[in-house]
Amino acid sequence: MAPDKSEKWFGGETPACSLCEYGRWDGSHTAVLCKEKGVMQPDGHCRRFRYDPFRREPRRRPSLPEYDPKDFEI
Repeated sequence: MAPDKSEKWFGGETPACSLCEYGRWDGSHTAVLCKEKGVMQPDGHCRRFRYDPFRREPRRRPSLPEYDPKDFEI
């Protein structure tokens, strides 16, 4: 079975105006200013939604545990 379009692009997340190529954050980062629809909520979306991969903030990798030199002795 082919992957769902939303899973392919969003890793299971739903589309959001904060990830759309038409949206721009307002000065206070509380709303998204859309060229197509006007002022939108960051988690909202419309049928004109177009995913922009450069707007996604990647998940942080977990930090590595601290190792002691004794951990590597035989």
